[in-house]
Amino acid sequence: MDARDLEEEESAREVLARELRRLREVSGRSLSELADEAKYDRTYLNRLENGERLSRRDVMVALDRIYGTGKLLVGLWTLARRSAFLDRFRRFMEYEEKATVMHKYMMAIPGLLQTEDYARAVLSSSPTPISPALVEDRVVARMGRQELLKRTPPPSVRVILDEAALRRSMGSPEVWHGQLSHILIAAEAPNIAVQVLPFSAGGHDLMGGSLTLLWMGDGSAVAYLEGNRSGDLIDDADEVAQLRLSYDRLRDMSLSLTDSVAFIQQVMEASTP
Repeated sequence: MDARDLEEEESAREVLARELRRLREVSGRSLSELADEAKYDRTYLNRLENGERLSRRDVMVALDRIYGTGKLLVGLWTLARRSAFLDRFRRFMEYEEKATVMHKYMMAIPGLLQTEDYARAVLSSSPTPISPALVEDRVVARMGRQELLKRTPPPSVRVILDEAALRRSMGSPEVWHGQLSHILIAAEAPNIAVQVLPFSAGGHDLMGGSLTLLWMGDGSAVAYLEGNRSGDLIDDADEVAQLRLSYDRLRDMSLSLTDSVAFIQQVMEASTP
């Protein structure tokens, strides 16, 4: 991504803020009147118009409805929320939003399956102090990514969770219990398959990182290898094919879908507050 693209994406948040203010002023509404109509706090709406906060998608849906702007604000919000992600992750997100098939091997709970409370706990755990407002913006951005699971038709998703992801709790016992319950509910969806790779499966060539394989509607594919502080987007067909073989071996080493659900249930029961 060149500097101009980065500047355009970073300015999307400012464009959204200006448009929110413009639409309200053109409509003749005061902030208090809009707050009463939209059922959102006046101070919160003011922060959105000043670009101080990044809203949730449902807020933009409500305001698009009030202003009669179709999906204008939702579209601007989609661009603006990308500014909350690191640059190395943004190209991956562009592919992810278009993918029809996703295969993931994760050493941690993937963002697409995180609850809001769990995401907040994870994003607040940085050793470098982060302001509460920035944490909330990143939570909103992460939750926004989950909108792609609601597409029509939705993507086909298979997630292999390393047992380590299920043994390392985050947040309070209630937050962790809620997160495990959320994974079980997600696994009931017809387009989502969740498997567990147990410690007993032994070593493999993807140890120490996470892998995502994405297939587009035209059959092309990319891979994303991610470590703790690094990420590598791969579009070379031969490399992607090799990584797919690695993934297929992990799938064969993992518990069945039924046994995986039972495993997660056992972990959840053991962690019941």
